[in-house]
Amino acid sequence: MKSLKLIIFILVILIKTGNNLSASNLFYVNNVEITKKTTSNTEILANEAIKKGFRELINKVLLQNDEKKLGDLDILQIKELISYYQIIDTKKKDDKDKNKVFFNIAFDQDKIHDLFFTKEILYSDVSYDELFILPILKKNDQLYIYNQNYFYDKWNFKSNDDFVEFILPIENIEVLQLLNSNYENLLSIQLKKIFTEYSDKNTALVLIEENNSEIEKIFLKTNIMGKDINKSLKIKKLNLNQDQYYEKIIRDVKNEIIGLVKSQNLIDIRTPSFINVKLLSSKKSNLVELNKRLNDIELIESIYVQELNNNYVNLKIKYLGKINKIISQLKSRNINLELKDEQWNVEILK
Repeated sequence: MKSLKLIIFILVILIKTGNNLSASNLFYVNNVEITKKTTSNTEILANEAIKKGFRELINKVLLQNDEKKLGDLDILQIKELISYYQIIDTKKKDDKDKNKVFFNIAFDQDKIHDLFFTKEILYSDVSYDELFILPILKKNDQLYIYNQNYFYDKWNFKSNDDFVEFILPIENIEVLQLLNSNYENLLSIQLKKIFTEYSDKNTALVLIEENNSEIEKIFLKTNIMGKDINKSLKIKKLNLNQDQYYEKIIRDVKNEIIGLVKSQNLIDIRTPSFINVKLLSSKKSNLVELNKRLNDIELIESIYVQELNNNYVNLKIKYLGKINKIISQLKSRNINLELKDEQWNVEILK
């Protein structure tokens, strides 16, 4: 009995502390760049880095409308959310870099959760994601797909996306034929026929119809987290030349897609979920190994042993977000979670 209590205690405590110390923590902001001034001391630089790091954090995890809810926080309130920060020694000799200082900043997950709870804010757990995208230019009654297509060539030319990686597929003759044969109905094509090798990934088709007007229409056909989402945008040309305008289209479309990715990964900390799972082993080593692999999954808050016998262990897991997100994160750590005969079973893979 004492041994069982010890296992329960260890599991619960390690899950809670492990999430805060994980190097892959969603609430870490690394390489915050600050430029030193002649009057700058360490405290001034740190305050500037913390404010900038907090802006980067909320830009990464919040939808634009929710970012406004935190606009009135002052530096003292933001510093209360910090676990620690550190100055990175870059050791660069270039004169241009001598005035640059880089900070790593760790925000306390529990305090951030409390803030979002108080402000009634949902946040997005997108620490890193891939999205396969094919931008198509329709101009003068002709399609430009892989060649002579500014958007295909320049999509990632200027990229500061640190949690969504846009990947352009290589030229495919079958896809080329499919698109050209459906010239008038491009948006009716199923994405899995265009992204045949990446059908289980996030995908997007972007259609830019150029009609030499001051406002261009952009059509998005996406599949994110298994959900089909279609949207259309109107982007004003303003006084931009063609290259500047095309760059603006890329930026605006990227921001729209990032917003869609965020919206499909939203977490409401006010409503945690629980799942009962069965681990088909009662060995202490397997419990410890399971906890070790769960340790850096931030969406999992705690794990409780409910029943232990010679054949299996029944566990209750408290988590945030959607179950398919948990399954995906478990899979990435070689843990299989499967529903069979109305029972969730968890298995540690080699």
